[in-house]
Amino acid sequence: MAAEIHSRPQSRRPVLLSKVEGHQDAVSAALLIPKEDGVITAGEDRTIRVWLKRDSGQYWPSIYHTMSSPCSAMAYHHDSRRIFVGQDNGAIMEFHISEDFNKMNFVKTYPAHQNRVSAITFCLASEWLISTGHDKCVSWMCTRSGSMLGRHYFTSWASCLQYDHETQHAFVGDYSGQITLLKLEQNTCSVITTLKGHEGSITSLWWDPVQRLLFSGASDHSIIMWDIGGRKGRTLLLQGHHDKVQAICYLQLTRQLVSCSADGGIAVWNMDISREEAPQWLESDSCQKCEQPFFWNIKQMWDTKTIGLRQHHCRKCGQAVCGKCSTKRSSYPIMGFEFQVRVCDSCFESIKDEDRTSLATFHEGKHNISHMSMDISRGLMVTCGSDRIVKIWDMTPVVGCSLATGFSSR
Repeated sequence: MAAEIHSRPQSRRPVLLSKVEGHQDAVSAALLIPKEDGVITAGEDRTIRVWLKRDSGQYWPSIYHTMSSPCSAMAYHHDSRRIFVGQDNGAIMEFHISEDFNKMNFVKTYPAHQNRVSAITFCLASEWLISTGHDKCVSWMCTRSGSMLGRHYFTSWASCLQYDHETQHAFVGDYSGQITLLKLEQNTCSVITTLKGHEGSITSLWWDPVQRLLFSGASDHSIIMWDIGGRKGRTLLLQGHHDKVQAICYLQLTRQLVSCSADGGIAVWNMDISREEAPQWLESDSCQKCEQPFFWNIKQMWDTKTIGLRQHHCRKCGQAVCGKCSTKRSSYPIMGFEFQVRVCDSCFESIKDEDRTSLATFHEGKHNISHMSMDISRGLMVTCGSDRIVKIWDMTPVVGCSLATGFSSR
């Protein structure tokens, strides 16, 4: 059945259901246990913990396991009860958790990387464990044998990872701001393409295999949507955060994107509308409005006996303009600009008041967020960060929908 969408007033905000405290250092990852009132956390204090909600309403650890090195990444496969924990020393350890979530048995160690593990994904169909690390590589290993199948190296350390289980395509974001699309084979891989658009390191990725959309968040405070399936190179820019975007999650049924930033910002973006693609910035030696030379245009400055001006760009039309021709600022949400940006004076006049209506809602998580994950079927979100606190949120008031497949009252 299709999703039924209800409009909600913007006064609605995420509801904090629980705060989980106990880690002695930053919490690297937190994952909600599907169909259970539980959460799994891994921290820089070298511990992995399973927290279950008790009758008192509080979460208490049912499992507390100390690792040999700080925990940097984690993946959990609920159907097989397998947990994979990446460490600062480059190793990934696999555990099997009991059905009552009160016991965790060690399975094997994977020598995946030579440095800190940054992201992990597990594919049950192929029994592959795929990971990225600060040793500038993506590796894929066989979980049956524990052996290495292949590695691919980048020029910068690999920071995040998404994987398409059906096509065996891996998306790897790196510290240089580039995203590489790889086709993984049993013992080799091929580079399909590279995506460049961010001005800072890639901090988070989300792949939607249904619409074939890739979302990337970066330290430049922005999010880009890449239309991989459309094959037209279409990209949409989203700017509304004031710090680096640490985590993103796309709700495919309702066409909404949830993003979290390091300063605690939580945003919900409406992607169920026809957005405009941000223009490419045009190059010119003089202002494309008044034709005054820019400061490097020595010849025109000499010929006209004028002092060169500083170059700017209109975010709406992309033209190179001087400060006198771009005195106005405006938001333009249809193009992803949720806060005021520089526009040329003529574009400012063309923007109507209704064009400035926000297409996202912004909320304050009130703690540092370095990692986020969602249980989409229940509308739950968990956030964690360097403040050592794990927060569990009810996002249904913000997402503003009821899904036939979930979001049931608990």
